[in-house]
Amino acid sequence: MLVLRPTCEHCNTALPADSTAAMICGFECTFCRDCVERLDNVCPNCGGGFAPRPIRPAAMRAKYPPSTEVVHKPVDLEAHAARAEQLRGIPPERR
Repeated sequence: MLVLRPTCEHCNTALPADSTAAMICGFECTFCRDCVERLDNVCPNCGGGFAPRPIRPAAMRAKYPPSTEVVHKPVDLEAHAARAEQLRGIPPERR
């Protein structure tokens, strides 16, 4: 089951279950759209790209509630820039 994390891992902005600003990588790392732009669409944890996080229907959230666990690991943007530069020309599906 997809984990719907409540905040952006980098900036800690709230990302409620119905947020269209939430983005995830293939390992469900969760970032807001603004941070994904700052990260050049390169996940700082796995190097993958990001996609919009699906919205769980409101009727299903009582049975399958979003996570309340906050994962806040601010990214060292300077160090990340070097990694992102290496991957910039490689589409996420080929990394």
